[in-house]
Amino acid sequence: MEPHAFESVIGLEIHAQLRTQTKIFCGCRTDFGAPPNTQVCPVCLGLPGALPVLNRTAVDLAIKAALALGCEVQPGSIFARKNYFYPDLPKGYQISQYERPLALGGGLEIAIDGVATHVRLTRIHMEEDAGKSLHEGFPDSDRRTYIDYNRSGVPLIEIVSEPDMRSAAEAAEFFSRLRAILVWLGVSDGNMEEGSLRCDANVSVRPRGQEALGTKAEVKNVNSFRYLEKALEYEIERQVEIVEGGGRVIQETRLWDSSTGRTFSMRSKEEAHDYRYFPEPDLPPLVIDEARIARVRDTMPELPAARSRRFVEQYAIPAYDAGVLTQSSALADYFEATAAAVSPKAASNWIMGELLRTMKERGQEIDQVPLRPASLVGLIALIEKGAISNSVGKDVFAKMYDSGRPADAIVAEEGLAQIGDEGALQLVIDEVLQKNADAVAQYRAGKQQTFGFLVGQVMKGSKGKANPKLASDLLKRVLG
Repeated sequence: MEPHAFESVIGLEIHAQLRTQTKIFCGCRTDFGAPPNTQVCPVCLGLPGALPVLNRTAVDLAIKAALALGCEVQPGSIFARKNYFYPDLPKGYQISQYERPLALGGGLEIAIDGVATHVRLTRIHMEEDAGKSLHEGFPDSDRRTYIDYNRSGVPLIEIVSEPDMRSAAEAAEFFSRLRAILVWLGVSDGNMEEGSLRCDANVSVRPRGQEALGTKAEVKNVNSFRYLEKALEYEIERQVEIVEGGGRVIQETRLWDSSTGRTFSMRSKEEAHDYRYFPEPDLPPLVIDEARIARVRDTMPELPAARSRRFVEQYAIPAYDAGVLTQSSALADYFEATAAAVSPKAASNWIMGELLRTMKERGQEIDQVPLRPASLVGLIALIEKGAISNSVGKDVFAKMYDSGRPADAIVAEEGLAQIGDEGALQLVIDEVLQKNADAVAQYRAGKQQTFGFLVGQVMKGSKGKANPKLASDLLKRVLG
């Protein structure tokens, strides 16, 4: 935990791969997992004389992200050369944007434990990705490094926040919410394991109440919400210990080691002038007029926050339910298709309960679920009209999920219909009372809590098929 005397100041730089079929400045594919160096050409290999041509779809996706995050898309932006030497950067520079980025401003509201924070954005700019260094061999004397240039030239947007976050939990929530929006829009697939989404965190500490910022360290290339939170918690504690001990935090770039739970120094932190930025001479300024912005805006779906608010108003479900159901557009679609035919709250309960639990157990996404909304409607309808109990419904759900059979067929074939006949239910009650004479005596002596036990025994004796209300009413009548 962060000591009360200090507060952390955190800003994030999030790199998101745009969901295009080809790279940002050439026609090479962006498919993940292709054999090394098979998706390359003279442009993305940086061969002399090869000229870049900007990918129109990449620009439209970047505009879409900017609009969703409340940014002001600039009428003119300029690509620049960011110069540095690294083996996976074949040109010796990266084409990015610097002084005149694609979009400015904007922000995103997050909430931790019910406390809302508005995190401002500084900018969104476009750039190309570098290649990938693959290391193998140990110890260092036997180490080999190979370069795969397939990622070189893959289109990215970098979303830069203001230093508005004050805890590791807020940073992880911001990263998570931002990913959800990008995936929802189809701007990025958000696959962090494949490197489609990466986060750099700038973090410093200062005495609580002080306005001046402390010296920041950058934690580089974190690709998980949990690791980001853990890395920042460690880094905050490390910096507080240094300051309390009378030392000075060094401005540097650090890496997170998940195996040890620590960050470690990678290199001294570069400043902008270290990259010797200058305008890219082979690309004209990017001009975006209002008509293009309007066309992109017309393709945008209802955003998660707006859809969540509508769910609360239209379907009268709690805000918590609406938040869960709008985690992805596909899940929200599944709910709306179900809620159109049965009670919205019942639809919400079954989706948030049995459906999401089963998906988690099996490692599935909503588009992989074999149970379609119409099938879930059939199950909920049986429960709502009293044909089966809720507990039997859970058993039927599992069988539907695995077999694809409709709920009414399973109920009919396996004799699971709810017992609503007083005579049949009375036989079960008589047997329960005989077997639990002590509980009956306790109830009649004034121990009311034993009634719930007896109802449970009736449900058990009927194998969950008893109508709960009828069972309770008959039991009260018999007990007097």
